Amino acid sequence: MTRLLSGVGLGAGALAAILLLPPFALRLLACLVAVVAAREYLGVLHHDGRRPRALPVLLLVVLTCWWMSSPLPGDLLALLLVGLVWLAIEVLFHGLTVDRAAARFLALWYIGMPLGMLAAVQAIGGRMATLLLVAAVVVSDSAQYYTGRMLGRRPLAPAISPKKTVEGAVGGALFTMVFLALAGPRVLPPASAVSLALLGLAIAALGICGDLFESRLKRIAGVKDSAALIPGHGGILDRIDALLFATPAFYLYLV
Repeated sequence: MTRLLSGVGLGAGALAAILLLPPFALRLLACLVAVVAAREYLGVLHHDGRRPRALPVLLLVVLTCWWMSSPLPGDLLALLLVGLVWLAIEVLFHGLTVDRAAARFLALWYIGMPLGMLAAVQAIGGRMATLLLVAAVVVSDSAQYYTGRMLGRRPLAPAISPKKTVEGAVGGALFTMVFLALAGPRVLPPASAVSLALLGLAIAALGICGDLFESRLKRIAGVKDSAALIPGHGGILDRIDALLFATPAFYLYLV
């Protein structure tokens, strides 16, 4: 019951934000979510107890999110150079190994960039485009779950997520393709049903990759959830893992 109520509350809050918030407020909300998700990511990353300063990374994540949330983002090369400079500082002056510093630097592109793109989708395509993207991810996740329960026989990635099956992944992809082919033309009139179906395939595949990526991070860290922020659901990162990977594909398709 707790998980159900939390899920309903999260869904209602997300729907209200998409439908009611003006673009500027939505960009601020995206940055806030990015900070919380990045803190969770760093917490999982530094599960061994050694926690270098998180503030510079969080500031860069916010900068990346805000930068990408603009309908006309600035030069990404400049943003990349800023991150690389901080990466060098962490290695040279803070004593971090290259792999650990690079994993921290990944937060900019893993979390900040796609959440900024999510806000930009609304600025470019409107509220219905954002709802279409979120609905596609929900359809994919739900179809994977129920198809996997009914037909699942072959594990997809047993070492990472034992409950995921090949049949569930195929079901998720098919349902997402059909959903976008039918609903997409109403939201994005110039788009063809075929191209939207292919977009659905990409969203389903990338969403699965996002889910498995975060599951792998947690398995390495030996934790069940990224945080205990949401009763019955874990942390913010646990709820948006598929969306983080799927959003860039939708954003690129839209622009």
